[in-house]
Amino acid sequence: MGKNYKWVMLALLACAFFFHQADRVLFGLLTIPIQDELHLTDLQIGFVNTSLFCTLAVTTPLAGFLGDRFSRKWIITASLVFWSLMTACTGLVGGVCGLVFFRSIATGGGESFYVPSAYALIASHHKETRSVALSIHQSALYCGLMFSGALVAWALKAFGGWRPVFFTFGGLGFLLGVVFVWALKDWRDATGETPVVPVNGQDAHKRAGRSFSQSLRAYFCNPSALLASGGFFAIVFANNAYLSWAPKFIARKFDLSVGAAGNGTMLYHHLAAFAAIMLGAFLTDAMVKRRPRFRLGLQAVSMLLGAPTLVLIGLSPSVACVWAAVAAYGVFRGLFEVNAHASLFDVVPSEHRSTCEGLMTMIAFLLGSLSPLMIGALSDKFGVRGFEIGFSILGGGYLLGAAAIAASFFWTFRKDRVQE
Repeated sequence: MGKNYKWVMLALLACAFFFHQADRVLFGLLTIPIQDELHLTDLQIGFVNTSLFCTLAVTTPLAGFLGDRFSRKWIITASLVFWSLMTACTGLVGGVCGLVFFRSIATGGGESFYVPSAYALIASHHKETRSVALSIHQSALYCGLMFSGALVAWALKAFGGWRPVFFTFGGLGFLLGVVFVWALKDWRDATGETPVVPVNGQDAHKRAGRSFSQSLRAYFCNPSALLASGGFFAIVFANNAYLSWAPKFIARKFDLSVGAAGNGTMLYHHLAAFAAIMLGAFLTDAMVKRRPRFRLGLQAVSMLLGAPTLVLIGLSPSVACVWAAVAAYGVFRGLFEVNAHASLFDVVPSEHRSTCEGLMTMIAFLLGSLSPLMIGALSDKFGVRGFEIGFSILGGGYLLGAAAIAASFFWTFRKDRVQE
């Protein structure tokens, strides 16, 4: 494959992550027409979203465990094909039970197997270019979210309903999965290295057992890994609520159409985040060689400054003000997320990264799954005012996340850092 394959692999995974994240936000963008047709309350919509994030939390540790022991190519490919098919099936549902099963359990379970293996595969190929590679991959997230609002607005006009949107996104993701069968290669397939762990036999079974217990210790006995998870939880808690409710909140508060609210909340926010993550990637790779704690400092400051932008989203008095707030929120989110996974990898040995990534994602999404339900309950009780209260609570969560990252910066990182 040659040295350039690591960039080919990154491009393939970026395409998959585009669909991963565009699919994730579809439900939030289509909340109003789905509610109108199926006659669902905000609390029921919140339950659908919470069920999705709980499913991600429960299944991701298993995905991480398998990603350290089996072919990451096939885990990623099977995940993409399965979640795409379940996305298409979401267009067939007739009530809240169908949404919970196809949207939350099936689609969420399929998506959970992608991230741990994808991040670990990228980290294996990219060492000195790790922040840049992870940022390019992360930028696909922003592209998927950034253009999803415009794509959904166009699809609603073209197809006249929300169901064909799910069919279209699911079908395109399935076709990409077929391409992965031939185009994607495991790290050792691309480099020609000999696998470290045998694929069968008693020794492999014993080694895998020891490796799993070591992976648990590498995470739960690692203060810096746990503090990194605290910051990541705060990001996920806010992001889950934003993706689930921001389009409807802005549409209701300022009397905008579904397409206009969805396009504004997704485009301005993620365009700003995209610019921030690319700038932050090159800045971090340049600085971290001389100042290894630079990642953590950037993350802590970003969360501290991002907290008031979330409050402002809820309390903005005009459309122009809210667009400025969502863009500012995107900048500080992007500056944090450029290092969200690299910060974990800095303190976790390479052989345990997929499992530890899965554990961090499990904790973040299990606790972060409560935010859509919380805001749905506040909305049902207080109307638009409930959304405003909810976004202020999200800002408070950002302050707690900043405190966790700062604790690692000042007290634990030097001891826990892994030398490569």
